[in-house]
Amino acid sequence: MNVSPKTPSPCPPLADEDWPAEIADMKASFAGALNVYRTMARHPALLKAWAPLRQHIVKHSALGSVRSELVILRSAHRMDSDYEWIHHVSRARALGIADARIQAMRNSPDGEDGLVASAVDALFDRGYLPPEIEAALAAAVGQKAVFDLIATVGFYAILGFILRTYETPIDRAVAAEFQEWPL
Repeated sequence: MNVSPKTPSPCPPLADEDWPAEIADMKASFAGALNVYRTMARHPALLKAWAPLRQHIVKHSALGSVRSELVILRSAHRMDSDYEWIHHVSRARALGIADARIQAMRNSPDGEDGLVASAVDALFDRGYLPPEIEAALAAAVGQKAVFDLIATVGFYAILGFILRTYETPIDRAVAAEFQEWPL
């Protein structure tokens, strides 16, 4: 996996000195911390609207942090988004998820991880969860978590579209970590 951009971004992340005044309050929060949000800062109204959904998906999902990371990893794999994959390998490791389990999200994992992967795949391939997958998932994780899985896939698909369209560079610290500790 290449951790350096192939070509310069046609829409690079904003530098601090170019940060829009209308979202000045967001620079010290999540928005100023990562290149993906520094890229989105080029559209301040979108970034402002994005923040509450991000808060729910990232901090308050009924999936819980580990399942959320697995959903994001599978989504990143399906989107072929190096940025999201590498960032979320780092986050998954910070949660104590083993490298073998992370790597399995690129293949055909077993058990509940396999169910999660099947659900993500169904959303990408069909645009909905078939009744048998939805029922199995609801029985395993609960109905609210099914909603959050669907929302998480949609959320990260949009990020993947932005990241890939604008060839957003992987943040330096995360790229360095991945080069030092590859999967």
